Amino acid sequence: MKVGLFVTCLVDLVRPNIGFAALKLLEDAGCTVVFPESQTCCGQPGYNSGAREISKVLARKVLSEFRHCDYVVAPSGSCSGQMKVHTVEDLFKGEPDEAEFVALAAKWYELSDFLVNVLKIELLPSTHSSVTYHDSCSGLRELNIKAQPRILLSAAGATINEMVDCEKCCGFGGTFSIKLGDISTRMAENKCVNIAASEAKVLVGGDLGCLLNIEGRLRRNGDNITKVYHFAEVIAGMAH
Repeated sequence: MKVGLFVTCLVDLVRPNIGFAALKLLEDAGCTVVFPESQTCCGQPGYNSGAREISKVLARKVLSEFRHCDYVVAPSGSCSGQMKVHTVEDLFKGEPDEAEFVALAAKWYELSDFLVNVLKIELLPSTHSSVTYHDSCSGLRELNIKAQPRILLSAAGATINEMVDCEKCCGFGGTFSIKLGDISTRMAENKCVNIAASEAKVLVGGDLGCLLNIEGRLRRNGDNITKVYHFAEVIAGMAH
């Protein structure tokens, strides 16, 4: 099985350990992982900002790099939502290459969904952490990513202390956090309060953008104890 790993811009530039964790999980499951070194952005920032033509150029680049893979997997609900939903339902609707994007979307998976529903992973490195989970907006609302990461965390032995409003936005929202900074900050503050109330010392999520936003607010509030990880790092035994 040839699986293309779309690692995402943020992972590549800010926390590559997530990419290595995803690679380990896929290879340990017997996948032949393809990683095009020329890969860059899925085009989502441009799309969200109204720069549709730039977004199309980047999406076509992704298509050219991954079209020959059996599956494409990304450790991100937002990038996966862009490629599985927005390219098909909006960007390339009625375009000559629409069918190619439909085919790409059909074989594109967010990482936890792929591990649970395609590879059906059951054995994972053991961890005994008590964690709380933040559901990112794109993964939850566009791809129905809810149970999958929790199944994996439980399989790895983690205890999940669900926080209040775990499905509410953290305030990142890509360019939303820049355009509406005050509202974004309040949303992140609310998330930090709920994390503390959960009494878990580890926050886990599936989108690095959300995790960076929340971690930044935690640290600004003086919380240097709560650890923040992508679920891939935890279940691969690479959370340090």
